[in-house]
Amino acid sequence: MTGSAHAHAGEGLLADPRDRPRLLLVDDLAANIQVLYRIFAEDHEVFMATSGEQALALCDRDQLPDLILLDVEMPGLDGLEVCRRLKANPATRDIPIIFVTAQTDALDETRALEAGGVDFISKPVNPAVVRARVKTHLTMKAQSDLLKAIVFIDGLTGIANRRRFDEAIQTEWRSCRRGGLPLTLFMIDIDHFKQYNDRYGHQEGDACLRRVATAVRLQLGRPHDLAARYGGEEFVCLLPECDLEAGRVKAEEVCAAVEALAIPHAGSATAAVVTVSVGVASAFPQDGSGAEILVAAADAALYQAKSSGRNRVCFKPAA
Repeated sequence: MTGSAHAHAGEGLLADPRDRPRLLLVDDLAANIQVLYRIFAEDHEVFMATSGEQALALCDRDQLPDLILLDVEMPGLDGLEVCRRLKANPATRDIPIIFVTAQTDALDETRALEAGGVDFISKPVNPAVVRARVKTHLTMKAQSDLLKAIVFIDGLTGIANRRRFDEAIQTEWRSCRRGGLPLTLFMIDIDHFKQYNDRYGHQEGDACLRRVATAVRLQLGRPHDLAARYGGEEFVCLLPECDLEAGRVKAEEVCAAVEALAIPHAGSATAAVVTVSVGVASAFPQDGSGAEILVAAADAALYQAKSSGRNRVCFKPAA
């Protein structure tokens, strides 16, 4: 595989979302990847990896693949282990994985499906068959994504809703507890939002909420970070594997990004434009404690930020 192919893979997953489905092809033999590339390049955004390690790195980016075609037998991390790791990660567990292999016995197929694969294709691939199967699984994923959007997306702002956040914080708490990793939470409140609504009207208030939500979401660069509307003019950000200091820095960026929108707010006692107050809390989840301590600490930090003059970040470790 050439260096340019590797570069294209990394750049593509960081690019803006495309209309064409994104496929990740993983095989240690460049010739095998080229066969699949020729089949899909015209109608898909195609990215390539020649090792399990590189495949995992490409899936730790902002724009994830919509489907992965994954070789089973590879040096180092084989396809089965790559699949298991992707399925264990909340950010990548819903990506459909089709195994492509020269091994065709029933035991190999069973192992592939048990690892989390959705399908199993034998080499040499039949172009018509592999295209049909990829199309089927992409359609199923699109339908699943739509259903999740209906359930978990806030209708006004387009970011995650409270229900999605409540589920995510429990999942990430357990995951960070198992890995001995920190979990950080922001609670964000738009300063003097009632006065904004009173002065400009609820239609402009809704537009303000949408712009602030987008600004907050765009500050979170990792696929497993979550921005959600908590209720009213409050938002939350959940950052797994992020400690208090890194969280504080990111929260300052969120605060600055909202102020940089320069949305006029003549009714604010804090600034001439819309601003936010942010409470940051971080914890290393432990057995015997729950995510509610993180929420309580972030809420207390938010109260401190508002009491100290607003348009600022306050932070504290969770008890």
